[in-house]
Amino acid sequence: MDHTTLFYIIIAILVIQFVLDTFLEYLNASKFQDPVPAELKDVFDEEEYSKAQAYKKTNHRFGLLSSTFSLLLTLAFLIFRGFDWIDGLARAQFENPILIALCFFGIILIGSDLLTTPFSYYQTFVIEERFGFNKTTPKLFFLDKLKSWIMMLILGGVILALILWFFQWAGRNFWIYAWAVIAIFTIFMNLFYSRLIVPIFNKQTPLQEGSLKQKIENYARQVGFELRNIFVIDGSKRSTKANAYFSGFGGEKRVTLYDTLIEDLDEEEIVAVLAHEVGHYKRHHIIFNLLTSVLLTGFTLYLLSLFVNNPDVSLAIRVTQPSFHAALIGFGILYSPISEITGLAMNFLSRKFEFQADDYAKSTFAAHPLISSLKKLSKNSLSNLTPHPAYVFMHYSHPPLIERIRNLRT
Repeated sequence: MDHTTLFYIIIAILVIQFVLDTFLEYLNASKFQDPVPAELKDVFDEEEYSKAQAYKKTNHRFGLLSSTFSLLLTLAFLIFRGFDWIDGLARAQFENPILIALCFFGIILIGSDLLTTPFSYYQTFVIEERFGFNKTTPKLFFLDKLKSWIMMLILGGVILALILWFFQWAGRNFWIYAWAVIAIFTIFMNLFYSRLIVPIFNKQTPLQEGSLKQKIENYARQVGFELRNIFVIDGSKRSTKANAYFSGFGGEKRVTLYDTLIEDLDEEEIVAVLAHEVGHYKRHHIIFNLLTSVLLTGFTLYLLSLFVNNPDVSLAIRVTQPSFHAALIGFGILYSPISEITGLAMNFLSRKFEFQADDYAKSTFAAHPLISSLKKLSKNSLSNLTPHPAYVFMHYSHPPLIERIRNLRT
């Protein structure tokens, strides 16, 4: 298959994905006016439900605008040889292939982020502000971006440089060594993300002594869950939306509660949310997801090794000179249909795991406080109570609220 055919396949993949996603968004939007299920009548009153509908409609229209811009930008880069222009800029600065690739991807990633910054700024300071969610200041918004760029350049640059070095050293077998490095990095980040990365963006403080901490520790002892670290994160400096998450394993496992969660829920509800997170750990979902991620990475790298030496994969994005970094762009787009399929499978399993974690919380603590916490969190985030089944199947990693409540009541 020559590079011209691959070029048109890449264009077709991008357009078909856009059309499919837009159609799914349309189907989902068609459900916005559906009546609220009887089990959820107490989530919103009439005024709040109208606000939730307006929020969903606004995000739908804005999402269509931003996704259309992203598609047109990508198509323009392909058709008008934007990748070749950036490749030329990088080659004008460096002769070493690794440095050329780092410069190439650095320009693309930071340039793309700069072009889409107006959209994220509008999302934060107009839409989220209008509906009462935003707590971010412009200073914090741009500081977060700067920190993200620095982390991306350091961590992403090191990993990419190693992959390129392995390619030069080991040839087609580079994927084995790259897989080992990425696997080690993935496990390391799962262990130490909350300790090393989160403090760059947020302040974490140990949960203060009191009745909430005592109830959490009592529950942990009851189910045989060793819990040394309970932290509160200052999520309220960016948004009013609440969350909680479990991270790490072994001696590094910790529970992190957003300060907004503590403010929105009562203590029984917080313990119920924690019981759900413990359920993920007890049912080995965290280890499963980690191993699956590592295996999928190996599979992707193996496929990359089959394509990366084919000059047509590079030429398909209309660069003049074939290279590893150009082939990586071409392969990334060609691989995206496979990524969609694996994503569907992971979302299906994730929804199943959420039910299992809910069942664990119900059997070891209680169903009612978990139900009430889910309702409060949905209300406070103006979530969609009537999503379209096709949209859920394609995009939801968690079951819709109504399905979780029905499962908890059985």
